[in-house]
Amino acid sequence: MVLTDKCGRPLLNLRIAVTQRCNLRCDYCHKEGEELGQCSRGKAEEMTVDEITRIARIAISLGIDRIKLTGGEPLMRKDLCEIVTGIAAIPNLRELSLTTNGNLLGFQARELRQCGLKRVNISLPTLDAEVYHKLTGGRIEDALDGVKAAVAAGFYPVKLNMVVLKGVNGDAVPEMMDFARETGTILQLIELDPVNVDDAYFSVYHELLDANEEMLRQKAVSLENRPFMHNRHVYHLPDVTVEVVHPTENSEFCQHCTRLRVTSDGKLKPCLMRNDNLVDLLTPMRQGASDEELRALFIRVNERREPYNKNQ
Repeated sequence: MVLTDKCGRPLLNLRIAVTQRCNLRCDYCHKEGEELGQCSRGKAEEMTVDEITRIARIAISLGIDRIKLTGGEPLMRKDLCEIVTGIAAIPNLRELSLTTNGNLLGFQARELRQCGLKRVNISLPTLDAEVYHKLTGGRIEDALDGVKAAVAAGFYPVKLNMVVLKGVNGDAVPEMMDFARETGTILQLIELDPVNVDDAYFSVYHELLDANEEMLRQKAVSLENRPFMHNRHVYHLPDVTVEVVHPTENSEFCQHCTRLRVTSDGKLKPCLMRNDNLVDLLTPMRQGASDEELRALFIRVNERREPYNKNQ
C-alpha cells in the first residue's frame, strides 16, 4: 500500500524533526520550514523516543519506507541512538538516514551506525575555516572530523550538502568536488531557497546553479534523474558524483515531491513552503489516540498535499 495525493504523487519519504535545538547559527538554514516558537538554543518541548518511534511505525504501515531524522541538529539529543534503534527495528523500513552539520558526529558516528543508521547528509558550505566560521559560528575542523568519522563508520552514501551563496562560496565548487573525490563522498549543490530567510538576504546571496550544471554536463560520463527525489539531476563524473538541488519553489521540484514532514512539536506538515495546513499529531497521541486514528490523520494530511507551484 502506497498513498498517493490528488495529483498522483506517491508518499514515500518522511522527515522527522527531532529537535529545534542547534549548536550552529547558519543564516541560510530553512529549519525544515518550521515556524520556531522558541529559540533553537532554548528548551522547547521535544517528542519522546517512544512517540517518535510510534510515528515512524504508523508511517511505515502506510507505505512510507524512507525516514530521515532532521532538526535543528539531531545530534543535540542525548537519546538519538535510542531513536535510531527504535525506528531501525520496524519491519519494511527501507532506509533510515540523518541530516546533520557534522560537528558532533566525530564522537557519535560509530555508535549511530551500530544502532542501525544507514547514511548521513552533512552540511558543509565551504572548506575555508574563516568562511565556515562566519557562516555557521562553528569550527571547520569539527565538521571535517564528522565527515571522516562518517566514512570510517561505514555510512553509505555520505553526502555533503553545499548551499551555494553568491559572493561567498560560489567559486569553491571545484574544491568541494575534489574533497568529495578524496573522501569518497557525494557532493550535493543546493540552490538557496527563500524558506525562513528574509527577502534582503535572499536577494543578496541567491545564485543560480546553471553555470555549475553546464560545467557538470561537459564533464559527466552519465546523467541520472531521480524521479522520486524531485526529479533532481545526478552527474556521474569519472571519479566523483555531484547532485544538483534547485530551490523548492521550482515547479519541477514540487511536481515530483514525495515527502511529508513531522515538525519538532509533532505536527504533520504536507509542504515545506506552507504552515497553514498542518495537522497536530502529538496532542491526539498524548490523549490516547489509537494507531488507527493516527493513520487517519496521516491519510487526511496526504489529501492536503499538492504542488506549491501547481499553476506554473
